[in-house]
Amino acid sequence: MVTSRSDGRAPNAWWVGFVCGMATFVDTGVTTGIPIALVLFQALAPGKPGLTPNEVGLLTGILTAGVAIGSLLGGRLGDRWGRRTVFIVTMVIIAVGAAIPLLGLALPTLLIGIALIGIGVGADLPVALATISEAAQDRNRGKILVFSNLLGGFGIVLAVLLAINVGAAGPTGGLIIFGTFAAIAFGVLLLRLTIPESATWLRARDERRAGIHTVRAERGRLRDFARPAYRRPFLTLIGYYTLAAMATSVAGSFGTFVAVNVSHASIGEYNSWTILAMPAAIVGALWFMAVVDTKLRMAYYVVGSIGVVAANLLPVVLGFSLPSIIIATVATVFFGAFCFETIMKVWTQESFPTMLRATAQGTIYAVSRFATAALNIVTPALVLFNPSLLYIGVSVVAGVGFLVGWLGFRRNTRNEFDLEAGLVTSAIKSGTPTDVAA
Repeated sequence: MVTSRSDGRAPNAWWVGFVCGMATFVDTGVTTGIPIALVLFQALAPGKPGLTPNEVGLLTGILTAGVAIGSLLGGRLGDRWGRRTVFIVTMVIIAVGAAIPLLGLALPTLLIGIALIGIGVGADLPVALATISEAAQDRNRGKILVFSNLLGGFGIVLAVLLAINVGAAGPTGGLIIFGTFAAIAFGVLLLRLTIPESATWLRARDERRAGIHTVRAERGRLRDFARPAYRRPFLTLIGYYTLAAMATSVAGSFGTFVAVNVSHASIGEYNSWTILAMPAAIVGALWFMAVVDTKLRMAYYVVGSIGVVAANLLPVVLGFSLPSIIIATVATVFFGAFCFETIMKVWTQESFPTMLRATAQGTIYAVSRFATAALNIVTPALVLFNPSLLYIGVSVVAGVGFLVGWLGFRRNTRNEFDLEAGLVTSAIKSGTPTDVAA
C-alpha cells in the first residue's frame, strides 16, 4: 500500500521511511543522551549540589514510563484520528519537552521536561512505523523498516559525540544535550509536513463510514485482539519484546553510569570507545536488510539472540573493566540488529490490519516500557550493590524473551498486507464489497 499526495502521486516510500524513521533517531538519541546528561547533572559528592543516584534512576524511569504512556495514547489515536495528525503533534511535544530543562535544573523542571519527551517519543513511534509500512510494498517493506531502524544508530552516535565533546563541561554539557535534541525535533517537525496521510488508513476510514465490510475497516476494536488470528502474535510480541527490552535497557540506558561508577572511567573516555558501536550497527542492519524479506530471517534471529545473551555475560566473565564493557556494548548492538527492535517492528506491522496496526505497536511498546521503567528506577542501586548479579539476571531475562519470540513466530506465514491487498482486488473485480468480517 502507498500514500498519496495532493497532486495524486504517491510519495517515495524511502523518503517516507527516512522522515518517519527519524522517530527512531529521536527515540534512541534521547534515551541514550538524556541518561548521559543526568550523569552530568549528578552531584560530585554526597551533600554537593546536583542529582543523587536515586534521582538519576527516578528521572530515567520517568523517561521510560513517559514513552510507555505515549505509546498507548499515540498508537490508539493514530488508528482513530490518522497517522499524520498524531506524528506532527508528537514532534511538537518532544521539542517543547527538550527545551524545558533549559529553564532550570531543579528536579521538578527536569521531571516535567523529561516526562514530555517520553510521552512525545512514545506516541510518535507507533504511528510513524505504521506510516512507513503502509507506504511500502511487500518487496521492500522489511528493508525500509530496517533502514528506519538504522537511523536509530545515528541517534546513538549523536548522543555519544555530544558526550565526548561536552562530557567535561558538567551541567552545561547536559544542557547542550537537551538543546540539541530540541533543535532536531523542530527540524524533523518541518520534514513531517511533507508527508501526507496514509492512503491505506484513509481507505479503511472511508470503508468503515460507508459500511463496507473489509478486514481493514472492521478490525479496529480492542476486542479484536482476542481473535485467534491476532491473539497469538499480540501476546508473543508483548512477552518477547518486554523481556528483551528490559535486558537491553541496562546497557543502553546505564552504560555510562556503569562505566563511571563501576569501572571508574570518565564519561568522555567511555563514550569515545562506544562510537565503535556505530559501524557494528551499520553492518548488522545492512546484513539483516538483505535477508529480512526472505525465509532466512528466523535463522538470523536465532543467531542474534544467542549473541546478545553471550554479550551481556562478557563483563561478568571478564570483569567490569572498560574494555569488557565496550566489547559487550558493541556485540550487543551488532547481534541485536537480527533479533531485537527491527524484527519486532516487522512482525508487528505484518501481523495486524490497518485499524489495529498502530494500536498493537503502541501497546507492545507501552507494556515493555512500563516494565523497563520499573527496572530503570532501581538499576543504579543494583549496579552499585552487585553489577555481576544484575548482568546475569538480565542475560537470563533476555534468553527467555528471545525464546518466546522464536516459539511464537518460527512457523508464522500470515501477512495482513497480503490479505488486505487481496480484499481490494476482489472487491474491484466483482464490483461489490467483499465481506470477510465473519
